[in-house]
Amino acid sequence: MTNLREEALNYHSQGKPGKIGIQLTKPSNTARDLTLAYSPGVAEPVIEISKDPDNAYLYTNKSNTVGVISNGTAILGLGNLGALASKPVMEGKALLFKRFADIDATDILVDTTDPDEFINTVRLIAPTFGAINLEDIKAPECFEIEARLKEICPQPIFHDDQWGTAICVLAGLFNALELQGKTIQNSKIVCLGAGAAAIASMRLLKKAGANPNNLFVIDRKGVIHDEREFENKYKEEFAIKTSARTLDDVIDGADVFIGLSGPDLLSAKQLLKMAANPIIFACSNPNPEINVELAKRTRKDLIMATGRSDYPNQVNNTLVFPFLMRAALDVRASDISDQMMLATIEALRNLAKEPVPSEVLKAYNIEHLSFGKEYIIPKPTDPRLLHKLVPVIKQAAIESGVAGI
Repeated sequence: MTNLREEALNYHSQGKPGKIGIQLTKPSNTARDLTLAYSPGVAEPVIEISKDPDNAYLYTNKSNTVGVISNGTAILGLGNLGALASKPVMEGKALLFKRFADIDATDILVDTTDPDEFINTVRLIAPTFGAINLEDIKAPECFEIEARLKEICPQPIFHDDQWGTAICVLAGLFNALELQGKTIQNSKIVCLGAGAAAIASMRLLKKAGANPNNLFVIDRKGVIHDEREFENKYKEEFAIKTSARTLDDVIDGADVFIGLSGPDLLSAKQLLKMAANPIIFACSNPNPEINVELAKRTRKDLIMATGRSDYPNQVNNTLVFPFLMRAALDVRASDISDQMMLATIEALRNLAKEPVPSEVLKAYNIEHLSFGKEYIIPKPTDPRLLHKLVPVIKQAAIESGVAGI
């Protein structure tokens, strides 16, 4: 049996290299077909679009196209390896868009680390797409890039490393809190990490009702408190008045630990200091902030989630971005609103409480799965995701005023 490296390289190189391609959607066999597809027939939709830009959704593939755009400054857990090195990831994202939501996604690599250059490039090519998925852009630049593009582009701009992760974390967290007899308003939450996913998760937690005075964010320098100097304004918004300075300080009595940082940073001794019925989201990949077996031996009363598919409760963005973008495209949304994200959280929560289809059990080679400590969030292969999530998100888009139709 080949190892993962060999198998992955063979998967990407054999046959046609890469993971995505282009297929025709209209006949192209006869002279008449070609007349309609190109000159002179193509002039007619051109004229109609020039009269009304919305006609692009009627006569072109814009209504089903997402641009997956990166500069490769934060590739998976590998860091800044450059735009070209990010291409397999962006193609993979396109594969997932097609596989789970039948969306045609195109990978775009922008070879710059300058936010202004990146923003201007995306702005200039934005008319091509019905929506734009930003990917693998390092913090803190990713926050500025997303915010400025949302201001100047008429279609949804979605940085999945931020919001896809945040939505998935919150969906699982709310179900875990319910099972552990806790509430979001009263729980002490410790977040280890202050990058894109961590900042977005904390922002969304506040929008979902968490008490800001109970949110403790920790970066490489320690607890983000109100007496320290800040590298950027994004960390400053989570500064809290506290005498705590380290993870060891704040973990005492904590109800929830959210790890979006690196491997083996939470010790068994620290886990023992947490409140009764603790919730651990150790999302660092491939190795979580605390080893799963160690954590479960240390606290029998915990609920644990990781970013890995070989353990229960995987925090996986694939549960979010295909369906959020499908809904956004279907209603020609101008933005991904807070209401759309909160609706996605609620839909994921509810789906986890329904009976699990046999095909999901087969895909994971398990005999039984039901809502509980080992199943707080749906599996990415659940065929119901498209039909359960998309209508709810579309309704939220309409109600929040971002729908175009």
